[in-house]
Amino acid sequence: MPYYLYRVLPFAQLEKLDQFDTFKLASVRAKALRAAQGDAAQGKIKVMFADNEQQAEDLLCQVRTAGPSGDD
Repeated sequence: MPYYLYRVLPFAQLEKLDQFDTFKLASVRAKALRAAQGDAAQGKIKVMFADNEQQAEDLLCQVRTAGPSGDD
Protein backbone atom coordinates (compact mmCIF):
# COMPACT_ATOMS: atom_id res chain seq x y z
CA MET A 1 0.00 0.00 0.00
CA PRO A 2 1.27 3.47 -0.80
CA TYR A 3 1.81 6.46 1.46
CA TYR A 4 -0.07 9.61 0.46
CA LEU A 5 1.09 13.10 1.32
CA TYR A 6 -1.64 15.71 1.83
CA ARG A 7 -2.02 19.32 2.85
CA VAL A 8 -5.06 19.54 5.16
CA LEU A 9 -6.74 22.94 5.02
CA PRO A 10 -9.65 24.32 7.09
CA PHE A 11 -13.12 22.90 6.47
CA ALA A 12 -11.72 19.46 5.52
CA GLN A 13 -10.22 20.67 2.24
CA LEU A 14 -7.56 18.23 1.11
CA GLU A 15 -4.78 18.83 -1.39
CA LYS A 16 -2.86 15.77 -2.52
CA LEU A 17 0.81 16.66 -2.76
CA ASP A 18 2.50 13.35 -3.57
CA GLN A 19 2.49 9.56 -3.29
CA PHE A 20 5.31 7.27 -2.12
CA ASP A 21 5.99 3.54 -1.93
CA THR A 22 7.97 3.74 1.33
CA PHE A 23 7.36 5.55 4.60
CA LYS A 24 10.93 6.84 4.74
CA LEU A 25 10.59 8.81 1.51
CA ALA A 26 7.15 10.13 2.49
CA SER A 27 8.43 11.17 5.91
CA VAL A 28 11.47 13.00 4.53
CA ARG A 29 9.30 14.90 2.03
CA ALA A 30 6.70 15.77 4.70
CA LYS A 31 9.37 17.10 7.07
CA ALA A 32 10.91 19.21 4.30
CA LEU A 33 7.51 20.70 3.39
CA ARG A 34 6.71 21.43 7.05
CA ALA A 35 10.07 23.18 7.52
CA ALA A 36 9.65 25.24 4.35
CA GLN A 37 6.05 26.12 5.12
CA GLY A 38 6.66 27.86 8.42
CA ASP A 39 3.08 29.14 8.71
CA ALA A 40 0.34 26.82 10.02
CA ALA A 41 -2.28 28.93 8.20
CA GLN A 42 -1.21 27.22 4.98
CA GLY A 43 -2.53 23.91 6.33
CA LYS A 44 -1.07 20.88 8.03
CA ILE A 45 1.07 18.38 6.14
CA LYS A 46 -0.06 14.79 6.78
CA VAL A 47 1.17 11.37 5.65
CA MET A 48 -1.54 8.71 5.27
CA PHE A 49 -1.07 4.97 4.66
CA ALA A 50 -4.01 3.58 2.67
CA ASP A 51 -5.07 1.18 -0.08
CA ASN A 52 -6.00 4.00 -2.43
CA GLU A 53 -6.40 7.77 -2.66
CA GLN A 54 -10.11 7.67 -1.78
CA GLN A 55 -9.46 5.69 1.42
CA ALA A 56 -6.65 8.09 2.40
CA GLU A 57 -8.97 11.07 2.03
CA ASP A 58 -11.71 9.30 3.99
CA LEU A 59 -9.29 8.55 6.84
CA LEU A 60 -8.07 12.15 6.91
CA CYS A 61 -11.65 13.43 7.27
CA GLN A 62 -12.58 11.14 10.17
CA VAL A 63 -12.71 12.62 13.67
CA ARG A 64 -10.32 10.78 15.95
CA THR A 65 -11.14 10.15 19.60
CA ALA A 66 -8.51 10.59 22.27
CA GLY A 67 -7.08 7.45 23.82
CA PRO A 68 -6.97 6.75 27.53
CA SER A 69 -4.89 9.15 29.55
CA GLY A 70 -2.59 8.37 32.42
CA ASP A 71 -3.55 5.44 34.64
CA ASP A 72 -6.95 4.73 33.08
